[in-house]
Amino acid sequence: MLAAGAAAVALLAGTLSTGVSHAADNESCRPDGLYTTPGVDVPYCSVYDADGREKMGADHQRRVIGYFTGWRTGKNGQPAYLADDIPWDKITHINYAFAHVDSGNRLSVGADGANNAATGMTWPGVAGAEMDPSLPYKGHFNLLSKFKKQHPDVKTLISVGGWAETGGYFDENGDRVDSGGFYTMATNADGSVNQAGIDTFADSAVAFVKKYGFNGVDIDYEYPTSMKDAGHPADFPISNARRGGLNKGYAALMKTLREKLDRAGAADGRHYMLTVAAPSSGYLLRGMETFQVQKYLDYVNIMSYDLHGAWNEYVGPNASLFDDGKDAELAAANVYGSAQYGGIGYLNTDWAYHYFRGSMPSGRINIGLPYYTRGHKNVQGGTDGLWGKAAASSCPAGSGLTKCGDGAVGIDNLWHDLDDNGKESPAGSNPMWHAKNLEKGVVGDYVTQYGFPADTRLTGTYARKYSSALVAPWLWNAEKKVFLSTEDEQSVAAKADYVVDRGIGGTMVWELAGDYGWNAAKGQYEMGDTLTSLMYDAFKAAAPYGAKKSGTALPAEAVDIAVDFTEFKLGDSNYPITPKLKITNNTSAALPGGTEFQFDYATAAPPNASDQSGFGTKVIRSDHTGDNIGGLKGDFHRVSLKLPAWQSLAPGATVDLAFNYYLPVSTPSNWTVNIGGTTYALKGDLARGTTVVEPGGGGSPSPTPSPTGTGTPGTCSAPAWSAGEAYGGGTTVSHGGHDWKSKWWTKGEEPGTTGEWGVWQDLGAC
Repeated sequence: MLAAGAAAVALLAGTLSTGVSHAADNESCRPDGLYTTPGVDVPYCSVYDADGREKMGADHQRRVIGYFTGWRTGKNGQPAYLADDIPWDKITHINYAFAHVDSGNRLSVGADGANNAATGMTWPGVAGAEMDPSLPYKGHFNLLSKFKKQHPDVKTLISVGGWAETGGYFDENGDRVDSGGFYTMATNADGSVNQAGIDTFADSAVAFVKKYGFNGVDIDYEYPTSMKDAGHPADFPISNARRGGLNKGYAALMKTLREKLDRAGAADGRHYMLTVAAPSSGYLLRGMETFQVQKYLDYVNIMSYDLHGAWNEYVGPNASLFDDGKDAELAAANVYGSAQYGGIGYLNTDWAYHYFRGSMPSGRINIGLPYYTRGHKNVQGGTDGLWGKAAASSCPAGSGLTKCGDGAVGIDNLWHDLDDNGKESPAGSNPMWHAKNLEKGVVGDYVTQYGFPADTRLTGTYARKYSSALVAPWLWNAEKKVFLSTEDEQSVAAKADYVVDRGIGGTMVWELAGDYGWNAAKGQYEMGDTLTSLMYDAFKAAAPYGAKKSGTALPAEAVDIAVDFTEFKLGDSNYPITPKLKITNNTSAALPGGTEFQFDYATAAPPNASDQSGFGTKVIRSDHTGDNIGGLKGDFHRVSLKLPAWQSLAPGATVDLAFNYYLPVSTPSNWTVNIGGTTYALKGDLARGTTVVEPGGGGSPSPTPSPTGTGTPGTCSAPAWSAGEAYGGGTTVSHGGHDWKSKWWTKGEEPGTTGEWGVWQDLGAC
């Protein structure tokens, strides 16, 4: 983000946790691959249809998600963008930016009061900004709730974090409090999971969405990566010390949020959504292991922008759709020349989409579009500036950079932030409506609101350029040597077609206030909805999005064999990427030597995965080979590996192998295993329509696994657990020969099935 001054025959939820089907109506609506909290009847059908696709209204086949920021209030003398300005008929979701993690690890938008834009501010005399008097709060939240009553198909989510508020927050005076934010809430100083902080935050998030009428929570944690010096420079003293544990904390946070939102949704009869804004850069994702949190998310919004900018000297598009094989930054790193990389350029939207497609249905992925520019000045070389260089002699105070790019300033940097010394931070950051005026040679009458004189004149001509190979427009001022990466109707139309053709869930835009419309009376572009309307028109008659994770049919029967990628090296040391792949046999049958597993991983990495442990790992089919100029042609590489002939795997046993690959991939999926001539899916893929069985069991569901321990119920002194009884936090019960203590209120959740972060804490055998 920008710096922010139906009925079904196979029933996975039931079979996975108990072996007995339950809640058939809700399970039939669960999206493919989405985790279900054990013992909870999640009301998926309140949001999803019988195919597991989101219900968004008859004219919304794909998502159009808009970030609505809280700071464009008009109270600072600059143009306001309020809830009435949102094109409600053209969008499907609104993410309010931003809430933050406060010093007590709670979700917050700051203290209530007349100056709180979210909950207290009013706009007297502004048409469309009249408060709904039936609501106990004012501000943006009141207006969002008011308009949502008129547009009930639109969902709102509270977005937490962002670039500037991941590791801290801004107080009522606008000063940043370096509280640690997500970093300390989820991860302790020693790298361990801070479960107490996570529980506090998740409980507050549930209370928050219920209080203010949101449909869910969007987490913008930038970034839980083990790559050094990633994220906001002000956070480095806290974040860098925790790099080795950030992924674990992130996974624990998302699992806890998912489970608490599921429990609240079951109680309220509505499914609360959980989404994230995810990085698109191969560099950042390399330090995020296999993005294991995807199974907890309704969908992921890819921040497929900020791919080039003034943080370095390489001049290129902010958000190109494809790679053209000429990216100067990648060329300098020898990405194109390395056989191990396969010539795959990883700074483009198509690469980022395929990264996530390896572990998620296309419909649970949305690609990001920027309604703002990035740009450089004093550009040398390149073609009309593209792939040129613009080195800076100094970097903005507080940027954490010792070498950076020469970012565009002044009239070419209308939406700039300030550095730590209060000076303009060079970035070439402009709303798209201002960029359109530059293109036309127009000085809009709004410039005085941004500190420019009324008689401001433009220097040189801003010529529009376009690369169809990249799907990227830009403005090039040859006299000033200024390059501004833009978006317009041509590029957005091409991206909308890309979304439709590939069955992608939709688009996310940062931010709505950057869209443009033409004011004929004034002869200038202003805030509008041109690009958002274009996407709406492209999507309204599109086919339903892709709802299946696998490109081919998986077996209807699954077995409980767990596969986990673990022991990743820290980011900058993680090349090639060499985790351990652990296979655990949770069935009652031994797996003989030679047992074959197959799985898919994304074509975002080349087809050269291997192992160093004698399992014969090899790619047996590829949907794409070669470089990715013009886009990756298919989604998956299919891999085969076999237990060594001498290596049987007994029930309960684990074996691991040293896995090896060269570009980051999200969690490999669509697993199968062949046992005794029968091919099964794996339980952990969470596939719709899968029944969990024992190998060779002829289709009989697996029995409920016993909790750890072999004690006999009745020999323990604590009361026996009852499925029909409600238990408050701190209650001790006995079950399966163990004592269990409840962490919070619970009913119907069987001890031994809720996991280490679930409601029941195992106190040991009794």
